[in-house]
Amino acid sequence: MVVAAVASVDRDGFMKMASMKKRLLLLHGFGIYTPFFNSSTPSSSSSCTKAVLSPEIPNQKKNYSKVAAESTGPIPSNQLLLAVETAATTGAEVVMDAVNKPRTITYKGLTDLVTETDKMSEAAILEVVKKNFSDHLILGEEGGLIGDSSSDYLWCIDPLDGTTNFAHCYPSFAVSVGVLFRGKPAAAAVVEFVGGPMCWNTRIFSAVSGGGAFCNGQKIHASLTDKVEQSLLVTGFGYEHDDAWATNIDLFKEFTDVSRGVRRLGAAAVDMCHVALGIVEAYWEYRLKPWDMAAGVLIVEEAGGVVSCMDGEIFCVFDRSVLVSNGVLHAQLLERIGPATEKLKKKGIDFSLWFKPENYRTEL
Repeated sequence: MVVAAVASVDRDGFMKMASMKKRLLLLHGFGIYTPFFNSSTPSSSSSCTKAVLSPEIPNQKKNYSKVAAESTGPIPSNQLLLAVETAATTGAEVVMDAVNKPRTITYKGLTDLVTETDKMSEAAILEVVKKNFSDHLILGEEGGLIGDSSSDYLWCIDPLDGTTNFAHCYPSFAVSVGVLFRGKPAAAAVVEFVGGPMCWNTRIFSAVSGGGAFCNGQKIHASLTDKVEQSLLVTGFGYEHDDAWATNIDLFKEFTDVSRGVRRLGAAAVDMCHVALGIVEAYWEYRLKPWDMAAGVLIVEEAGGVVSCMDGEIFCVFDRSVLVSNGVLHAQLLERIGPATEKLKKKGIDFSLWFKPENYRTEL
């Protein structure tokens, strides 16, 4: 049985929904499951990995351009963040309800999967967004672009990031929801599924522009590792085995030789949250989409990390490559990743903006 509610997050209903969120409890066949935590009250009994807690540190890194919006606009930051968290946790309830059930799988391509759970999760998220912000623009992985393109707000929704992992019950998948204000990330929430069969659980990462990054209510910070040879790295590979894919295979080999290892887990939002949590030092990938990156890049930056394109240029959510790091290592990583990306550009590989909704106003 799943106990859930979809509540309005307008000013009148704000406190009501905050109270509802505190009480949220899901009961599954494998035991009591308490996936979502109030952002102001960390759970002392949670079995999730402890967030990396660190004091503020001096800026030891080159000044890279910020990707976050300067503000959340006319919507108060706490109201927008609560709406984003509610949308993500509502989608995660759908995923949790399906995680131990047989999957109905179809294909977008030869190996690119989509399940009924992806679609149901997105529908549940859309219901939350539309109920609270009917005039906002929405870009979902499954449903595409809907809403008012004249809005300053664009919701980027990945209802099930890491679908292949989900299909195999491999514990590296998430629900990711990010909101842009005039083209830049303003609020984000990622609900990561951890554990595995017989012991599924979740942890929620969240951030709002200028407000820091959190995991289950505890403030987190990227690692302080300043040597590549002492770092653990993460990358990803798309479904198209093209020149960019081959270049990243070479980068995978290069960094495997000079670091403590390179992991490929298969869920971009999760990988970026792990950088923010301080358990890996960096993540990079070609050929991502806005719904893959909108939430994760804000969480990394608010955790003290740095975000750029893989050629070192200023990043925006509509770009075709991303490198996120703890910041301290960013320049060292770009010494290898940058030239490899420049070679792709010289070959004529397209690195222009992937997509920006027509008439959507941005500050890019």
